[in-house]
Amino acid sequence: MGLRTKQNAVKVEVHVNSGERHDWQLLESTFFEVSNTRLSILATRGLAFDSTGPIESFLRGQTANALCTPSDAHKIQRELTVFRLSLCTIWIFGSLLPCAIRAQDRQQRMPREDVIDVPTIGPGLCVSNVFQSNMVLQRDKPMSIWGWADIGEAVTVTLGGNEQAATAAADRSWKVTLPAMAASSEPHTLMIAGADETLTLDNVLIGDVWVLGGQSNMEFPLDRIENGQLEIVSANYSNIRILTVPALSGPDKKFGFPRLHEWSGWFSRHYRKGDWDVCTPEIARELSAIGYVFARRIHMATQVPIGVIDASRGGTTVETWTPDSVLRNMDSTQVMSLLADWDQKVVAWDPQADLEQRIRNYHQKLERFKKEGRDMPANETEPADLRPGPAMDQNRPGNCFASMIGPLEGLQVRGAIFHQGYNNCFNGTQGAIMYRHVFPKMISAWRAAFNDPELPFGILSLCTEGPVQTLDNYCEMMANPGPYIREAQYHTFLDMYNAGDRNIGFTSTYDLRRRWYHPQLKVPAGERIARWALATEYGFDREIRWKPPRVEEMKVEDECIILRFDESVGAVDNGGSIAGFAVAGSDRKFHPANATHLETGKDSRGKPRKDMKVLVLSSLMVSEPVHYRYAWARSPLGNLQIHHNTDIPFSTQRSDNWPLEDFHIGVFGENPPEEFGRRERALIREALAAEDLRRRLHKAKALIEENQEK
Repeated sequence: MGLRTKQNAVKVEVHVNSGERHDWQLLESTFFEVSNTRLSILATRGLAFDSTGPIESFLRGQTANALCTPSDAHKIQRELTVFRLSLCTIWIFGSLLPCAIRAQDRQQRMPREDVIDVPTIGPGLCVSNVFQSNMVLQRDKPMSIWGWADIGEAVTVTLGGNEQAATAAADRSWKVTLPAMAASSEPHTLMIAGADETLTLDNVLIGDVWVLGGQSNMEFPLDRIENGQLEIVSANYSNIRILTVPALSGPDKKFGFPRLHEWSGWFSRHYRKGDWDVCTPEIARELSAIGYVFARRIHMATQVPIGVIDASRGGTTVETWTPDSVLRNMDSTQVMSLLADWDQKVVAWDPQADLEQRIRNYHQKLERFKKEGRDMPANETEPADLRPGPAMDQNRPGNCFASMIGPLEGLQVRGAIFHQGYNNCFNGTQGAIMYRHVFPKMISAWRAAFNDPELPFGILSLCTEGPVQTLDNYCEMMANPGPYIREAQYHTFLDMYNAGDRNIGFTSTYDLRRRWYHPQLKVPAGERIARWALATEYGFDREIRWKPPRVEEMKVEDECIILRFDESVGAVDNGGSIAGFAVAGSDRKFHPANATHLETGKDSRGKPRKDMKVLVLSSLMVSEPVHYRYAWARSPLGNLQIHHNTDIPFSTQRSDNWPLEDFHIGVFGENPPEEFGRRERALIREALAAEDLRRRLHKAKALIEENQEK
């Protein structure tokens, strides 16, 4: 229940209990113009209105001209409290409107589309929906607050004894910057006062705000992961606050977002988005699992209030999260080709022709259903809308940055974490090159959007999908674009780190494997990236390790490849040997490699002394190796990590630069195809499967010969 007053207006919000604990749902939110007549209180279960506006406008939540005296505001405040009942009715013009609504009933009667509760920009004085009760504001940085008001209206913003004023510009916008404040778990009140009304935001904390970016594996909610229920029932953290940005679309920058029930066609249900909420089991269940675990670890270690803003979106590419203007200024053949393709699709789109084709498809389906004696689904009707086409596609370059990062631009935050890559795995080597060019620019653009060129930015590499690579199918599984994308992500991190950027982070997730492309092992992924943040941003660098081991030197010697690392490495401590390396000669035919630590002599007991920072790679199938690869598959074999009680994996990488389409010489002769389609992929996999068979026959023959000699 909430009430907002100004000299001649009252805003009434009626909430009802859905039947779940703490689950109060906003039923109606309506402004009433006030004059000298009345808004009378009939009883604890109803209100009556004298109204000059239609009842329908009230039911739609639009403005109705109900009349009352300003002094009735306190009575309304008192009486609406009684509306927090499981059953209540509103009496309008003698008619009863039932408002005992369970959450599932509300879901059923809402249309299968987005349902907006609070618009992006409201009439009169309003503040961006980024700023709400229950939010977290960034500590130790001057805090920008912005919104809209009538042109020329004076606006004063007050927080914690600090006050700043602004005047609404010709586009109604206003903005103030408040002084930096230290972290505080004490609830604050943010007041925005205009000429004749005041907005009050309560329970505002001062702490650290982290932005979550990427696609569905970042977006994937806590209630759909392994052991998610354990996390959910434990999610009682009053100092963790959560905001999920609605999935807006379009190339033009959005200056805000609505608060709404967003329809998900994937899950066939609505999700509440655009609201800041206190972390409870009921709220956390729909939060990004990685984001929740990350926030929980940071908060538990620091006791600082943590706000997480989930701006991730399923099925998106790296280029849509990068500003169009940045992409068009890049000197990259791959990027220019990508933009040209999209520009052509946008120009060629014919909405009328599209509608006519959809109508034909509908009638064909209708006719088929009639012949089969079936009824059409109730939610399927003849199309009548003109679709916007590629211009509004979520993956049009720049669209998600404009629509989902744009509303946050100028907000002070502590940092961002990013988990993405799946939708960039469809264009072979050229797509990976494009990713390598774009990703660093995307990171710089995000840092610019949040006005911090040194903004901490943590990268989680592409997750797994599909069959696991084994020693039997090793070569065949190498023919996949996934490891090329992981390589681009790792080298983005490595280049920035080596250039002196100590606010860039990275962790691999390829070992958190499940067959589905949404592997449900999200808790360890969130904890790994939390290690980076705790070690680099919160002073836990002596207690916590996060950096993956790096190769400092590679040399070829005595039919082996020798790798020297920057720290000790070893296999996962499960009794097995190091796995995941492959070597190839100049013929580009990779085979799994034996990987052992370099022996440097004997100890006092006659046992081999090993250099734990050096690995020796060899293969009986490759007599003269020239290059190596590691964890090179979509769901790769690979168990190398930092030595001694860590699970920090060695990152997917290679020493060669051979393209996916031609890393196995002989498949396409001297002219590899420009397009790498299904047929080409099948031919390469067939050739690589033959190499697997040849290796297995060689091993079997050697085993037979060895036993015959015995």
